[in-house]
Formats: sequence, C-alpha cells, structure tokens
Amino acid sequence: LDDATVAERTEAISQTLRCVVCQNQSIADSNATLAEDMRRLVEARVRAGNSDDDVRAYMQERYGDFVLMSPPVKPETWLLWFGPLLFVGGGLIWFFTSARGARDDLDEDDEA
Repeated sequence: LDDATVAERTEAISQTLRCVVCQNQSIADSNATLAEDMRRLVEARVRAGNSDDDVRAYMQERYGDFVLMSPPVKPETWLLWFGPLLFVGGGLIWFFTSARGARDDLDEDDEA
C-alpha cells in the first residue's frame, strides 16, 4: 500500500472510532494523547493489510463497543442507544406532572 492510500484509509477508519478520553469526538478529531496512540494503532493495522472492518473489530475488541461512533444495537449497548430517550421521557413526565400540580394549586386558590 502506498502512503496516500494508508493515510486515506486511516483517516476514514479514525472518523468511525470514538476517542475514549473526549467521548464526543472521533479519534481523527481529538488531540488527546490516547487518540494519537489509537490513530497510530489504526495506521499500523492498515499497513499490515487488515481490512477496514478488521481494524474496527480489533479496536472494538480492545476498547469495547463504546469505541465505535455507532455501536451495535444489542442488550449490552441498549443504555447507549436508549438512555437519552429515557431521560427525555422522564423529564417530560416530570414536567407535565409538575405543571398539572401547579395548575391544580392555582385552581384551589381561585375557589377559596
């Protein structure tokens, strides 16, 4: 593989892997030391002839499902996928319950 191809594939794969330090950035976008080490590891695997999927599988095995920017949907990752929905749903339930309670308190004050 020539250097341009290696660099291109390394960049493409790095965009799909999450920096485990920053957590909201890919390793391609992160300046963290660990992200730099992860990029070097990706590059080494690409130079060794691994396919893109093999490199991602290796990184997933080494760092867990969370390292993937789009982790697979399976019981172990349900919290990653559905946790934000649970928080939003819980917040909406709390909001409407609180609003109803406040409205009931106002109605009682008007009757007195």
